[in-house]
Amino acid sequence: MLTAALYGLGTAVPLFLGALIGLRYDLPRPLLAALMAFGAGTMVAAVSTELFQPAFDSEGVLVAGTALLGGALVYVVADHLIENKLGPAALGWALMLGTLLDGIPENTALGVSLSGGGGMVLLVAVAVGNVPEAVAGAASMRTQPRFDPRRTLLLWAVTAVVLVLVVIAANAAADNIGSRHIAVIQAFAGGATIAVLADSLMPEAYREGGWWVGLSTAVGFLVAFALGG
Repeated sequence: MLTAALYGLGTAVPLFLGALIGLRYDLPRPLLAALMAFGAGTMVAAVSTELFQPAFDSEGVLVAGTALLGGALVYVVADHLIENKLGPAALGWALMLGTLLDGIPENTALGVSLSGGGGMVLLVAVAVGNVPEAVAGAASMRTQPRFDPRRTLLLWAVTAVVLVLVVIAANAAADNIGSRHIAVIQAFAGGATIAVLADSLMPEAYREGGWWVGLSTAVGFLVAFALGG
């Protein structure tokens, strides 16, 4: 449990620090774009090596592929419902829920991966991706009417704590289920993570940074792949 808690903190602390920075400073948009693209590259490596590969090896393409597509479908539907239900008047909650929606499958996968001795690549991927997401989200909240910095910071702190608990809970659950089931859960989380990349991280990085962010994405992939090796 201690290891899971430390890994959870490894994802939550960058999220909270990113929110703190976003509430106080205006960082250059190209820098945020580079961080988002780098994080996307690390997540691509994490999905392929730590999340999907074990399920593919143990269960085959049909089961692993079904789990992968199922995870993507769940994320896409949930994200669509949140966007439709929560408008500008509830921007703070929308951003928090959006962060949770991104973070829960990633941190679930992280907690499960720890039971098999992995997790480092995914930890780097999630931690790097959390920083620009929190900076941009907190900065957007700062521009809203009746902005309350203390309440907003508390909102992000609660989100960070929840994500730590997700890692701990997922790791505890993984200790009570078989390795084949763990592999399927990882593939499911990998599908959700792919949807996060396609729906949020990569489009936002390109929108903010332009054509050159592809290089930052490649660097992120290389770093994460090297760590996994």
